[in-house]
Amino acid sequence: MKILLKPLQIIYCIYALIIFIILMFIALPFVVVASAFGVKGGNFIYKVCLVWTRIWYFFIAIRHKEIYEAPHDKTQQYIFVANHISYMDIPPIVAAIKQPLRVLGKYEMIKVPVFGWIYKAAVILVDRRDATRRSKSVRALKAAINHGISIFIFPEGTFNITEKPLKDFYDGAFRIAIETQTPIKPLLFVDTIDRLHHRNIFELTPGKCRVVFLDEIEVKDFTMNDIQQLKQHVYRLMEEGLKRYRNYP
Repeated sequence: MKILLKPLQIIYCIYALIIFIILMFIALPFVVVASAFGVKGGNFIYKVCLVWTRIWYFFIAIRHKEIYEAPHDKTQQYIFVANHISYMDIPPIVAAIKQPLRVLGKYEMIKVPVFGWIYKAAVILVDRRDATRRSKSVRALKAAINHGISIFIFPEGTFNITEKPLKDFYDGAFRIAIETQTPIKPLLFVDTIDRLHHRNIFELTPGKCRVVFLDEIEVKDFTMNDIQQLKQHVYRLMEEGLKRYRNYP
């Protein structure tokens, strides 16, 4: 049966890519203009990306769903963190977080033609191989927070290709949270690995795409000596959450 369905899946993936590219070129002029208007322009770019995501999801039959395990205050500023396991982790960010936001993104993505330009305009770039660029990205994240904008970081850094719910976390998100006294809001991307496995771009499938909002974590009682404690606390909450929604051992 899988052999018979594979050609249909490849056709679906090509169709989804064509729709994505068409929408990308429609979004491009809006992003170009908005990028000239500083902070407000950056906020507008995320609204463009939200519309892009919703239309794309509609045409490729992906059903976005938000699950709130705790109340979420959209007027509150947060450092959002989530698990990272698929390229399909990107659309749920703009679909679920409906407040001013800046995402920390991989530097390598700017090499993708056209999309890379939009990506560069929308995210704060990080190149973990370069200490100078890492420091620059941290300053940019703090500047966003100083402007009242929430930030989003994948604490695992890169895709989790292990059999465990999560990889080890980097310190960055938790260090910035303590330094800026910004609460952490953990999210779970439950189904993105099913929608598109990281091993092959031709494994895209329609279906549900859930984003789970966990309870926020205040950091006012943490100091710089407590980074590891805070990191492990967030890790444990996210790990337990993923085990509730997926069949991890």
